[in-house]
Amino acid sequence: MRRIVDVSNFLLVAVLLAACASATPPSRLGDYVSSDHRANDEAFSRIEQRPLKAGLLLVSDTAEPGAAPNLPDEAQVRLSETLKQDIARAIPVTITQVLPADQIRPQPNGDWTQLAELGRLHGLEYLVVVVLSSTEQEYPVTLFLGWTTHAQPGFRRDNWSLLEFALLDLKNNVTLMQAEGRGWATLDRPSAPGISQWYPVIYLRPQDPERRIWPPTYEGAPNTLRVVSFDQAEKRLALKLQNSWVGQLEADAAERRTAS
Repeated sequence: MRRIVDVSNFLLVAVLLAACASATPPSRLGDYVSSDHRANDEAFSRIEQRPLKAGLLLVSDTAEPGAAPNLPDEAQVRLSETLKQDIARAIPVTITQVLPADQIRPQPNGDWTQLAELGRLHGLEYLVVVVLSSTEQEYPVTLFLGWTTHAQPGFRRDNWSLLEFALLDLKNNVTLMQAEGRGWATLDRPSAPGISQWYPVIYLRPQDPERRIWPPTYEGAPNTLRVVSFDQAEKRLALKLQNSWVGQLEADAAERRTAS
């Protein structure tokens, strides 16, 4: 009976954590792209020019209270390259250039004038905007060396990351497609360095709790945590884009069959 209760409690905690993670961090896309510009679902699939040639704007948002620090510049560059490749695989969009985002700021009501001006400055009719945001919390835990009874005081840091995607048609002032991907990773580290055989270590909780990732340095472990978490978010975003595009093609094909 005790075992059944323990398992039930574990499942309840897992459900509650997953529900919390699904809304953490909160959406930030609306501060850059107003929902008033959203086109109907068929608009993207009915554009004859394929693949669309678009610029990529990667906006790192830290305006939300409790937001985690930005990814390091090198990590953002790698994320941009991964997004370019995975977007092209998932939907008929080719990223021709990555635009600087240093002057982009949240706007009242998601006014996207700054995005339209940046796109026109670079001669673009289409712009892919990806907003990065993440939230972290750290709390004390007891760590175990070699997963034995030898205890060591330490900390656990949870990172929840969010990538929000919007494909903008700057010529017609509409959003053709939106999607998001979320990631979650956890960093365990001792109160002091020097146990490199076991710590610090990053886990992909809850999706792959047995996989362990060891950061190269104790000091840089928080940055590695963010990189790992955003990598998970990027993979989910790419999958959602692909599924959304395939679903739209199937819907269009069904509509044509019905019409004929």
